[in-house]
Amino acid sequence: MKTLSNLFRKPAGLLALSLILIVLGSLLAGMFNTSFYKVNVKEISFKADHGTLNGLLYMPKGAGPDDPRPVIVTTHGYLNTKEMQDAPAIEMSRRGYIVLALDMYDHGDSRWDGDIKVGEQFSTFWIFSQFDAAKYMYEQDYTKKDENGNAYLAVSGHSMGGFSTLLAMYMDEMNSLQAGHRMIYTGISVGADFSYAAAVAPQDQLMAAYGDRTVGMIAGHYDEFFFNKSDEEKTAAEKEIVGTVMRKDFAKTLSGRAFLGLGEGAEEAKQGQYYTVDSGDVKVEDQVVRPSQSGERIIYTPNQTHPWNHFSPETTGYLIDFYTHAFEGVTSPNQVDANLSSDSQIWWLKEAFNFVAMIGFFLMIVPMSVLLLRLPFLNKSITAVTAPLARPIRGGQKAAYWIAVVFSALIPAILFPTLMDKQAGGLHALTIVAIVLLVVSVVAAVIGFARSGASAAMRHVGIGGLILAVVSAAMWILFAKADGIVPLSPFFNEPTTNQIVYWALVSASITAFITFAFYYFNKKHAGASFSDYGISLNPMTIVASLCTAVIAVAIGYLLLFAVQAVFGTDFRIWTFAVRTFTFEHFVTGLRYMPFFLIYYFVSAVALNADTRSRKGGYLLAIFLNVGGLILWLIAQYGLDFARGVALYPAQNLNGILLFALVPVLVVAAIYARKLFEKTNNVWLPAFVNTILFTLVTVANTVMFWNLV
Repeated sequence: MKTLSNLFRKPAGLLALSLILIVLGSLLAGMFNTSFYKVNVKEISFKADHGTLNGLLYMPKGAGPDDPRPVIVTTHGYLNTKEMQDAPAIEMSRRGYIVLALDMYDHGDSRWDGDIKVGEQFSTFWIFSQFDAAKYMYEQDYTKKDENGNAYLAVSGHSMGGFSTLLAMYMDEMNSLQAGHRMIYTGISVGADFSYAAAVAPQDQLMAAYGDRTVGMIAGHYDEFFFNKSDEEKTAAEKEIVGTVMRKDFAKTLSGRAFLGLGEGAEEAKQGQYYTVDSGDVKVEDQVVRPSQSGERIIYTPNQTHPWNHFSPETTGYLIDFYTHAFEGVTSPNQVDANLSSDSQIWWLKEAFNFVAMIGFFLMIVPMSVLLLRLPFLNKSITAVTAPLARPIRGGQKAAYWIAVVFSALIPAILFPTLMDKQAGGLHALTIVAIVLLVVSVVAAVIGFARSGASAAMRHVGIGGLILAVVSAAMWILFAKADGIVPLSPFFNEPTTNQIVYWALVSASITAFITFAFYYFNKKHAGASFSDYGISLNPMTIVASLCTAVIAVAIGYLLLFAVQAVFGTDFRIWTFAVRTFTFEHFVTGLRYMPFFLIYYFVSAVALNADTRSRKGGYLLAIFLNVGGLILWLIAQYGLDFARGVALYPAQNLNGILLFALVPVLVVAAIYARKLFEKTNNVWLPAFVNTILFTLVTVANTVMFWNLV
């Protein structure tokens, strides 16, 4: 056992372990994804009305033209991809249904055809994706239909996919008035109310169009965005709250009650109960084009947040129960497991083994890099050993050190709402702070240079003041010109990546200011030099480090592409994923990499300067990188669940982004320390983190590749 332990501590042994985890995790994930090979899962792309749609088609063995089955089209929300629908796709295909897990337009591998003007990007993908996919699936000979050509097809989606679901049924009804048949039989939205869909048609007409279909909604009590009371329903205290991150009960709102056909009566709406509802007349220009029909409606209200819906046996159980009820009596006789209990779920095992493979992937990067460093030229990434910076020994020095550590960890989190949303008020205050720092730095530089002949210490003050003035000026530009920093455009075409880039640039500037201040006004006096920070300016070292990083990350991604080709899986856990990318993603990633390099370079310098000489340095490095953000999440959601209102009620999407950003920064902190130890400088960890996590980021969010 000791021999085995020693083996896995060596680069070759650690690499072997990582490959074992990747292959074993991917093999088992693939087994559960295919329900032990009872379902054929393949990626498909097809031309649709507004572009090219991509998806994962789950085809149970035996299903086909000779045994048509009910079909379920399920899709993700804003920022996500088809893989986020693993749970319903696996569970319903396991029960004999044909399932298409869909990438909406401009998400994942689907693309919108036409040009999109900046500012109009949210009026495209979610409106048409589900209906366009339903039209394609309707035409397939494996889709079950009745004698009149009406298809037994369900639509479902999360968040903006839920809006697309609600609209798809409306569009289908309008189309059926001309075509004489329906393509959509039933539908259920998850994490979506009528607020966006009502921009296309008013809620009463959306519900009228559902007619005699069975329609459901899953509305989490702690959904960050939707299911809120209307203004007329809110109490005076509720009207004082600006934001939507709070507890809600959609079944008791006017909108939810209307969906259940209860109106403003005294009857209390019950979650998880079917209501028979008169849909109302369908009208076009105030003319009745189809009289009211009677259909079933149901609302489920789990105690969950918006992203929690993706990773929930409870929500998955509701979906299973809904489809079982909606398709009762119309399933194929060969669907032997169609009525399998909703308590029987295996999707989470697929997710668990995806995570095992992900651990193997991240574990592989360091030993792969170390082995590459043994090759000619690449070994020039390694520089002379640098002694750790002297630890503070006096009480005042220790206090200053820990104050700086806590400040460095907390400030990016404290400023997170302001920076992510570029809030005018907060940015104005930060601009003033930057100006003050600039003035103080300039004064320090003038005094230092004026008295530089008196002592070396004053010369250090002068140089330090000058550099701090440059950093302060950069901060001032970042705050004062925020709207012009990575704005949404044809070049910077990912809205949330733009937000993260801006936050990263500001965080880097603050960290740089603190690091330079400590160096020139504290460490320099103790004899420290720039080389002690691992900042080599040797061009060969920089180029060799870049080549090593490119090769290591490329090998990792080649392995990912191979795993997807063989096992049909990637590396992920919940919202954090390493997925394959397209050429457009790669080009977009190249555009963002210079900005992320600034952040990861400064981070690598600061983390190693502050933690290399300390016990528990890795944990301290992680705390510096994400400690504040983790505390932010705890405060945000702790207060939401405890008192019903979050710390920042208006921070809905930004809080969700942290569920993926935090693990990225945890791994980045570990790489920053470990790869520094192998090379004695910051270039390799900075390049690895930049290349790897930029590709991870750009491949996992919406990309409007056709903005004009």
